[in-house]
Amino acid sequence: MLHYGALRVTASRQKECGGAALQDVHALLCRLIEEFAPDAMAVESVFTALNMRTALRLAEVRGVVLLAAAQHGVTVHSYAPREVKASVAGHGHADKKQIQLMVRALLSMSELPEPADAADALAVALCHLQAERARTRFGLPDARALLKPRAVRLEPALRPRGGATSGGLPRIVSTR
Repeated sequence: MLHYGALRVTASRQKECGGAALQDVHALLCRLIEEFAPDAMAVESVFTALNMRTALRLAEVRGVVLLAAAQHGVTVHSYAPREVKASVAGHGHADKKQIQLMVRALLSMSELPEPADAADALAVALCHLQAERARTRFGLPDARALLKPRAVRLEPALRPRGGATSGGLPRIVSTR
């Protein structure tokens, strides 16, 4: 770990204009990318069970993160909140305090990472490192390679023995 923290945007700054907080996030990320030149970024996916207003704000911030990464040619990996918690704390329902304690232990930190949001960000990074280590060690394909569309051809359904038909439904055959 080289650096961690959390951006706090003042209320007065937020009142300046609607996008001030997003502008500050973008500027900070660009500065950090230029300073540390990361090979990849890991982000937490937006948790859909949050209330709509919070989910929309998180989606906006996530969009700014993705924009900053794209502008600097940095690959972004996304992890579900439960995946991050399971990776760091051993179960997907860990609370913020458990995440802070595990991040502290895993990174051999002398004090608890504060604020809790900073510990969450460190947990996402640890989750990514663990996923990449497993992928590399076992020769697994990159997750994005698994999402690539593949050619599929439809074949007429085969008639089962006895002359009965399967209703003429096609059968899907993957070409991979």
